[in-house]
Amino acid sequence: MALTTSAEAPLPVGEVSRMIGGWIDRLGAVWVEGQITQLSRRPGAGVVFLTLRDPSHDVSIGVTCYRQVFDAVADVVSEGARVVVHAKPEWYAPRGQLSLRAAEIRPVGIGELLARLEQLKRGLAAEGLFAPERKKPLPFLPGLIGLVCGRASAAERDVLENARRRWPAVRFEVRNVPVQGVKAVPQVIQAVRELDAHEDVDVIVVARGGGSVEDLLPFSDEQLVRAVAACRTPVVSAIGHEPDTPLLDLVADLRASTPTDAAKKVVPDVGEELERVRGLRDRALRSVRGLLDREERGLAHAMARPVMEDPQRMVEVRRDELDALLARSRRVLGHLLDRAESELAHTRARVRALSPAATLERGYAVLQRTDGTVVRAPEEVAEGEELRARVAGGEFTVRRTADDEK
Repeated sequence: MALTTSAEAPLPVGEVSRMIGGWIDRLGAVWVEGQITQLSRRPGAGVVFLTLRDPSHDVSIGVTCYRQVFDAVADVVSEGARVVVHAKPEWYAPRGQLSLRAAEIRPVGIGELLARLEQLKRGLAAEGLFAPERKKPLPFLPGLIGLVCGRASAAERDVLENARRRWPAVRFEVRNVPVQGVKAVPQVIQAVRELDAHEDVDVIVVARGGGSVEDLLPFSDEQLVRAVAACRTPVVSAIGHEPDTPLLDLVADLRASTPTDAAKKVVPDVGEELERVRGLRDRALRSVRGLLDREERGLAHAMARPVMEDPQRMVEVRRDELDALLARSRRVLGHLLDRAESELAHTRARVRALSPAATLERGYAVLQRTDGTVVRAPEEVAEGEELRARVAGGEFTVRRTADDEK
């Protein structure tokens, strides 16, 4: 529909509507699944009007069909039923309205719904959404509990009353939403996300009483399951009765068989906790008393020893031993010093006898070059080279002459 238009050359509304209708007429028939939210079947009218809604999204579309098409399923189809419709898109130009013209309507049976749920369950499980390691632990005593339930429902009453009976100071943040029908899924999702974003909410409970498989279908919706899986706050599923197992039970962090069971699992019983505290206190008191008794007996036993009756006796016994050890150590140390002194004198004498200074005192001299090296042979000294002669009384300078080689 490539058109050239401008503010000076616009298209009339009728022309635009006609062109849209022409494009839609070229579309083929499609199979569409949804839930009937409105049904207008006027007596004597040849056309039946339906509104088909997506249970997972806030999207709906009008459907029209001839009376004989609807009469074929009129006994099993009513508002709220899920159906599959074979229809062709139509454009009603005078109102600019899109609708579907149904040529066949098929109700979705329970068996087919359960088969689809089982297929969805396997797919979500393969993604790991039901894995035990994803489950978050519930807080021992939540400060604020988020509750998603129907308005003035038995589930709401059961959760609130049982929770407050167990812990009177418990607080709730309640979101009342439809728990069945076409509006249930989007509003439950919105409520769960609001509570998950609430900073003070420590745990979220999604509760609903029992019902048929069709009534509990919203709690097996894929969008709701994924929304709960994405929550950072622990979620408790309390849907229906014990045999009911919607997919929400599998993705939730904790499954409660009933709303009453959810209250018991989320909130501790104040009486039981007080009794547990009393038991722990008594146990601690017994432990402390037992410890004190053992220490008292040990202290009495220690005080009954002879050393405690006469503490100085131990010192007196050890005093003589200490004096003897001191005298012995002095004698041994004196012997060691005498021996060391004698060995030192002998060593000093040997050192003096072997030292260069003693040699010099006997009349010998040491010749050294100016760099300090010692002369050991005549050929090491050049003619005229000055040497330093070191004797016992000091040193003086000498020079080698030519006659010295002879």
